[in-house]
Amino acid sequence: MATTDVTLQDAAGRLERKPVVNDMSIQVATVNGSGSQSSNTVLLRSIFQMGVPVSGKNLFPSNIAGLPTWYTIRANKDGYIARKKEIDFLVSMNSETAQEDVMSLAPGAAALYDEPLNLKSLRNDLIFYAVPYDKLVATVCPEAKLRKLVKNMIYVGVVAQLLDIDMAEVEKAIRKQFAKKAKAANLNMAAAQAGFDYAKANLTKQDPFHIARMDKTAGKIIIDGNSAAALGCMFAGVTVVTWYPITPSSSLVETLIDYMKEHRIGADGKATFAIVQAEDELAAIGMVIGGGWAGARSMTATAGPGISLMAEFAGLAYYAEIPGVIWDIQRVGPSTGLPTRTSQGDILSTAFLSHGDTKNILLIPNSVSECFDMAQDAFNLAEQFQTLVFVMSDLDLGMNNWMSEPFKYPETAIKRGKILSKEDLDKVGHFARYKDVDGDGIGYRTLPGTDHPAAAYFARGSGHNEKSQYSERPDDFERNMERINRKFETARSFVPRPEVDTGKSEIGIIAYGTSHWAIIESRDQLRKEYNFEADYLRLKAYPFTREVHEFIEKHDRVYVVEQNRDAQMLSLLKLDIRTDLTPRLRSISHIHGLPLDARSVTDEIMTMEGK
Repeated sequence: MATTDVTLQDAAGRLERKPVVNDMSIQVATVNGSGSQSSNTVLLRSIFQMGVPVSGKNLFPSNIAGLPTWYTIRANKDGYIARKKEIDFLVSMNSETAQEDVMSLAPGAAALYDEPLNLKSLRNDLIFYAVPYDKLVATVCPEAKLRKLVKNMIYVGVVAQLLDIDMAEVEKAIRKQFAKKAKAANLNMAAAQAGFDYAKANLTKQDPFHIARMDKTAGKIIIDGNSAAALGCMFAGVTVVTWYPITPSSSLVETLIDYMKEHRIGADGKATFAIVQAEDELAAIGMVIGGGWAGARSMTATAGPGISLMAEFAGLAYYAEIPGVIWDIQRVGPSTGLPTRTSQGDILSTAFLSHGDTKNILLIPNSVSECFDMAQDAFNLAEQFQTLVFVMSDLDLGMNNWMSEPFKYPETAIKRGKILSKEDLDKVGHFARYKDVDGDGIGYRTLPGTDHPAAAYFARGSGHNEKSQYSERPDDFERNMERINRKFETARSFVPRPEVDTGKSEIGIIAYGTSHWAIIESRDQLRKEYNFEADYLRLKAYPFTREVHEFIEKHDRVYVVEQNRDAQMLSLLKLDIRTDLTPRLRSISHIHGLPLDARSVTDEIMTMEGK
């Protein structure tokens, strides 16, 4: 690993030069329900507050407390935030996984462990630090029942001392974490300080890992994708939210509830919104469709199993042409699968969700800022095209903390699409709900309660003609389906356009969502290690825009990188492009449930290129 010498000041004020690893990963191995989430968040924020680009990935069990959980923090001077495969500094707090965790480390790594585990005897090519956590926590926490929770904050102090993390930043992070609980903040700060003092007095620094202050996080925030999505939905004007809890989407609506209670209470003290926990996902999507038909901006949030249950109602919304927004925080399937692991496995099924001929609009954010922005895009597109819009996030983005620039206040007006008011109907006198009057495939609609005799129509899921009258005539059905397809084609010009970085390379990479962060790092690895250039296109939406077709046409080989087994996005691309271009597409697919890392992409591309 490359290192850089930096000047640091010791406790006595003496200047000393230490090598600082430019790319470092810290993994904390604990047990679920032990309070480690707070400790890990404090550690992450402390590094972030020192101006160092950082990311955190939580790998937790799907069932009960007491099972293993791992949290990985990556600090990187160049701002790479994808998962790093190698672990440099292990904090081992779980006796059940301790041996396996230690044996997985590369030579030269460091391991901090609870003294009774005696991990030092396992290997002689690692650097070990032992800490008597139980003894230390007893000195700062008189209440025995709280010690299990406070114990984890001791390792924060130990790590801070060993890695030169400023304890002032640790305290700032603790005060933020326990902002409304002064007693808890003081107790946890005492635990962190006890760990720091013990390490300073008893542990001799042997590893090369240090955190040095930088200035690369100034003005940035840390937030998870579900919270960013909730904020974006509120700014987008959502008024009806229906949901059924399911990992990893639950926190999106839970956070939205808090936001709406704070910002959407009228002057009379009454809520200007409705948030309903339904009895299941089928009921939730049914309510979304009812709200959309009535003119509300309505939404739900779910994951793959919920998407499966919503298929029939998705077809109703598609054919009756009713707007709504569905957030799919993707996890590993099929069936229950791995509910606390990340995936991009719902792409193909959601694009065509429901029986018969359907095509759904998908938006694919790659960052917390796009979760915020695409929330607004989703509602505007849903009403413009009178259809469901699916926002395809994933567990990695939704539940993990990410750095971001502060979100920009929306400046564009809400777009309601083709809605006829009473005044409009007074002018035209009549309308046909499912008639295309201007060639874009989108008919005009009215909202329930519009005070005009021509406003009423039947919203049908069965065969209908342009006037929404029941019809089983083949020509009516064909004409209607072709018009709806024309609407989908029109959407190509309105969905978010891809991010494209092209040069003169004959090789291209296509990726989407959180895979993006591994790709930008992999492209640098390819360039530096192999002198290999690859152009890049990041998809943001389906249907695909003209830029996607042009990118494939310009490159001899295009690697489509995704986090599923069956190359689902590649399949969508093959259905969309000219048949003579399909041999150019090559698949790089990963399905282990862990966030994609750059090294895996680099190695696979080089193997497939024969280098």
